[in-house]
Amino acid sequence: MPAANPTAPLPASVQVFQRGWLSSNNILISDPHRAALIDSGYCSHSAQTVALVRSALANRPLDLLLNTHLHSDHCGGNAALQTAYPQLQTLIPPGHASAVRLWSASDLTFEATGQNCPPFVFDGLLVPGTLLQLGGEEWQVHGAPGHDPHSVVLFAPASGVLISADALWENGFGVVFPELEGEAAFDAVGATLDLIASLKPRWIIPGHGKPFDNLAGALQTARARLEYFQRQPDRHRNYAAKVLLKFKLLELQTTTVTALVEWALATPYLLQMARSSAESAGEQALVEDWIGQLVRAGAAEQDGAQLHNRD
Repeated sequence: MPAANPTAPLPASVQVFQRGWLSSNNILISDPHRAALIDSGYCSHSAQTVALVRSALANRPLDLLLNTHLHSDHCGGNAALQTAYPQLQTLIPPGHASAVRLWSASDLTFEATGQNCPPFVFDGLLVPGTLLQLGGEEWQVHGAPGHDPHSVVLFAPASGVLISADALWENGFGVVFPELEGEAAFDAVGATLDLIASLKPRWIIPGHGKPFDNLAGALQTARARLEYFQRQPDRHRNYAAKVLLKFKLLELQTTTVTALVEWALATPYLLQMARSSAESAGEQALVEDWIGQLVRAGAAEQDGAQLHNRD
């Protein structure tokens, strides 16, 4: 479905740093009194994140850092930004507050995904149902469970801008991670899509990819994808496995097939998916098949024993 013409440009107060898939997008919202950044990308890109913010703000400080959720590609730059801006105030969704306070990499799923995130601190909470003043307008905080049970989205009714994180992309939504732990969460994805539809945003700034204005087309794509996964949950596991493997390959850029298989079998989510797959002829064989699917799709290139990332 072709995108409609934008009804209005993004507000001048909103600047989007569109990042590669290893990092989430960063959204800078500023006015004469305060500058806020939403999501900070992955840790291996943290120096670039700080440089982008410094360039955009010139001599101004970054006052506020907000995380839509605490997956490593959305909060991995928090520690670097807190070091660069010592007076920075950080707000996170409440669901993982105790895990951050105690710094439990297990509860924060960094161990389960085999990903990295330097420890950071927080100063307050992004509580669903509350309001924020950013960029001279009011933003609503909405709970958006599904991809992550504690995720939030931010909506500015005046300008019609929705910061949707991984709840809605132009071509779908993020992996439904609770499903990988055996928790039913597909219905929560549907409820979040219904919420977004009810808000009627004019612009959507996703966690990955460019901002877009075709709400109806994105919702149609997302709902079709959700129905497909509900009917065939094995397909969702297969998709999730390839996402995690691709993420690691994006981080490493080059490795060996053997090393990536060994990493996967030591990564709880991937090992659990391999063991639970009805198609499994053995965990190692299934991981090798997932890697083969990435190669056949053009997302990776194999040269003998070597495996290279392909964008």
